[in-house]
Amino acid sequence: MLSFWIDLPESLQQALIFLLGLVGGTLANYVIYRFAYFNPRRISPWGLPPEDSNRNGFDRIPVVGWLLLRRESNLHGRGFWIRPLLIEAILPFGLLWLYQFEVADRGLWPLQLQKAELLGGYSSMGVDLFFTHALLLVLMTAATFIDFDERTIPDIITIPGTCLGLLAATLSVQVFMPTTLFIEGIPFGGPTTFDSPWSLLKEPTDKALHADQESRKTSLLIALAIWSAWCFALADRRWSSALFRRRGFTRAMKHFINGIFHYGFWKVLLSLWLIGSFSILVIWSIDGPQWQGLLTGLYGLAVGGGVVWLIRIIATWALDVEAMGFGDVTLMAMIGSMIGWQAALIAFFLSPFAAIFIVLGRYVITRDAYTPFGPYLCAGALMTIIGWDRFYRLWLMDNLLFLGPLLLWFSFAMLALMAVMLMVWRQIKMRIFASQEEME
Repeated sequence: MLSFWIDLPESLQQALIFLLGLVGGTLANYVIYRFAYFNPRRISPWGLPPEDSNRNGFDRIPVVGWLLLRRESNLHGRGFWIRPLLIEAILPFGLLWLYQFEVADRGLWPLQLQKAELLGGYSSMGVDLFFTHALLLVLMTAATFIDFDERTIPDIITIPGTCLGLLAATLSVQVFMPTTLFIEGIPFGGPTTFDSPWSLLKEPTDKALHADQESRKTSLLIALAIWSAWCFALADRRWSSALFRRRGFTRAMKHFINGIFHYGFWKVLLSLWLIGSFSILVIWSIDGPQWQGLLTGLYGLAVGGGVVWLIRIIATWALDVEAMGFGDVTLMAMIGSMIGWQAALIAFFLSPFAAIFIVLGRYVITRDAYTPFGPYLCAGALMTIIGWDRFYRLWLMDNLLFLGPLLLWFSFAMLALMAVMLMVWRQIKMRIFASQEEME
């Protein structure tokens, strides 16, 4: 997709990446303050200026501008400029390190292949991976700090981000991280598509995506179903359990449908669904790597968002309190569309480990022990990218090959076990509180 990049001088590549990081940090800061839902503040020099301010063009210079804006501390609070300055200062160096890791050092491949000559042809794949991950990093930065501030993640980040992820996947299937399988010491590999790692075990004649017409039709139906479910999930859905108990299913469903069409956003979602469905049909008719990439992105969207959505539903039902916000669902769907369903699973399971460090760090800085779930998911995704070969090839891939067709049933069993454990925990808490009230 970006093969021209390889021909640029290395110094020019680094300069452009550094500039890209500055622009990305500036964009992230603009989104953080402009699209905050509850408390949008006029802090970003690229947004509307606050009243009684005297801003100029120098305030828009990345990093330096925040040093100049210290004069507005009486309007925004002491030290307001420190966090946005750090975001714009750290992101360029972070992207330079990521480029060195993914493209120059080939850190996503196994150690024994990083210096091998056979990886010489993978330079373009590394470039596609880097720019996709750079986009994801900017979006996750904005989502993380809005979630810190307001305990919510706005759709203005996740919906366009998901669409961009699917577009990148369609343009190049190489935006998905590599799968490497060693058979009798000989490496076989390629992008981690929706059917990896099982696709690597097929005969060469079977490597084409859905070779027979029947399976191609099935893949089309799956893609349309995923896209339709995602668009429906974004609608303003308000199911009233109380109305269902008092007035019955018909009245509750009527209330539910009226809620969906009450706000004008349904027109945007309908347009998005129609455009997306038509695009899926067009790419399906073209077939080839474009369809393979799009289908992989849709699988990532479904698994990434679906896992969090199911856990949210089960935990809410078992604990009788709302567990996780729906912004976490759309965030994980966006992440999955860019890194695939295999990496999305790893990111989700790594997020609790990342939470330990995030909670401790946030408590030291703000003395606030509560941290929303979105930053954990973003940190888990970043950990997955950096430790991809270790987490996937040396852990998840072997389990996927072992489970095979039992994978879906195993997932359902784990969700059922989680529901039972949460219900038991709910009963324990109720008994503890009841005994405390009796003692009082």
